[in-house]
Amino acid sequence: MTVRRTMFGRPLRGIAFDVAVAGAVALLGLPGAVNQPGGWAATLVGVGMAVALLFRRSYPSAVTVVIAALALVQVIAQWGPLAYDVAVLIALYSVVKYGQRLRDGVLAGAVAAVGVLLAAAQTPGLISWWVTALWYALVTGAVWLVALNVRTRRLYVLSLEERASTLEREREAESRAAVAEERTRIARELHDVVAHSMAVMIVQADGARFMLDRDPEQARTAVKVVADTGRQALEEMRRLVGVLRDAGPSGAGGSVVAADPEHRRLALTELPDLLARFRDAGLRIRHTVDGEPPALPPGLELTVYRVVQEALTNALKHAGVGAGVEVTLTYAADAVVVRVLDDGRGRPVVSPAPSGGHGLLGMRERVTVYDGSLTAGPRLAGGWQLEARLPLPSDSATEVIAA
Repeated sequence: MTVRRTMFGRPLRGIAFDVAVAGAVALLGLPGAVNQPGGWAATLVGVGMAVALLFRRSYPSAVTVVIAALALVQVIAQWGPLAYDVAVLIALYSVVKYGQRLRDGVLAGAVAAVGVLLAAAQTPGLISWWVTALWYALVTGAVWLVALNVRTRRLYVLSLEERASTLEREREAESRAAVAEERTRIARELHDVVAHSMAVMIVQADGARFMLDRDPEQARTAVKVVADTGRQALEEMRRLVGVLRDAGPSGAGGSVVAADPEHRRLALTELPDLLARFRDAGLRIRHTVDGEPPALPPGLELTVYRVVQEALTNALKHAGVGAGVEVTLTYAADAVVVRVLDDGRGRPVVSPAPSGGHGLLGMRERVTVYDGSLTAGPRLAGGWQLEARLPLPSDSATEVIAA
């Protein structure tokens, strides 16, 4: 069973404390109802102060105004300081500690200073009134300073809590952004692996089906390409699964996805194998390299590889088997330029793999990571063209110029 700890939006312990304080102030006025100056009328003023103190935390300024008004009635009636006037000090403490603005506390302190003089003037005694006024001033000033110190500490604690809450929200936002970025990256990798492999396998499987009776040897070659492509796709999928299982720094709710393992990062040295697989699938590819290849960062190499892979996959799916494709890598002083052109004159695939429309988007996202640009569209002479420009880091550009 859960015990309720709040009432009216306030902690029960605070409410109980305020009730006890108000009750104590009311009791201070009751015993003197008969023999104190003002009698029952003065007692009612004390009870009014006590009732007002019940709301000193929620409405400290209003409570201080009410108690100051009741104290003024007491002064006008010349009843002199009474025991329940401790409510004035409690109200002063409350407005300094809980007030929205410190200005209210300063104003209350000025009013209390005037009240000190009036109370000292009406206090009967054998000593001079200024001694009594000094005593009242010391007590009132001590209460005001204590309240100010507590207020400062309270606001400091609240600022720390707010700062901690802000940092927690920022961490959660950063964690969500990191998770979204990783999901996008994994989606790009899955699309590149699956779309490329499935396109090649579909083309070869259709070719094997049609050539099975006419040319069994060519059909066996096509089936071998299907098997090899499937094995490579399975290897790539296992690599991605290994990446997902690789424990990284702890984030919100667990480990985050790590980067590609360094021991199995695709590089441009594997580009000839990629081109060979597409040639086996039926594309007529001409590959040229302009310029001296610099030492590229691994991530940039992977981007170039994936752009070429996706462009050739699209050519196979849309231009068809037998299409002529030109793949050109140009290493300039400040950028790597990838151009892939096809003539669109191939034999369309009988049952092409459905396209999710994420190929160009994935390439554009990869290129944008390195502040590059990508353009793609149909050619006037027929077919399709794609060009990606990837700026080189400063150290790579320096190596190209030196060469």
